Amino acid sequence: MFQKICPAEIDDNLFHLLNDQWMLVTAGTPDHCNTMTASWGGLGVLWRRDVAMCVVRPQRYTLKFMDESDYFTLSFFGDGKYRKELQLCGTKSGRDMDKIAACGFTVAAGAGNAPYFQEAELVIVCRKLYWQDLDPSHFTDPGVLDQCYPEKDYHRMYVGEIAEVLKKRD
Repeated sequence: MFQKICPAEIDDNLFHLLNDQWMLVTAGTPDHCNTMTASWGGLGVLWRRDVAMCVVRPQRYTLKFMDESDYFTLSFFGDGKYRKELQLCGTKSGRDMDKIAACGFTVAAGAGNAPYFQEAELVIVCRKLYWQDLDPSHFTDPGVLDQCYPEKDYHRMYVGEIAEVLKKRD
């Protein structure tokens, strides 16, 4: 169903993946995890490692799972696929409902027993290397604060070394 590829073999446009397709950020174990929809993040090279970065707001239930887990996953589902499910995962809390069951997603385990979804087209499994709460005093453009943080709920940023990339076979 999936084939492992090297991070350098990801040929998708990351801007398109994040802006148009969105992703699910998932952490925990296959038996007990939470997921949330995100459209902010990045891939690159840091500390001589291939990394992925994502951000989670403090009020999100997923934050607890991210903090308690050594691994997390980023799952991409393809153009227009599962749009309603991704919307649900971005607007409902796992504290109040079983979002994964409501979406009909099938949980699988990647490197480090990290949970991901078999319905995804592309999965990036990350070993957490670093986290940092964003500090409003470090923003050099006040417009970002006004536009993105009117509630002052600054994200926590996670950097993960890419441990595994899984791409659905055609």
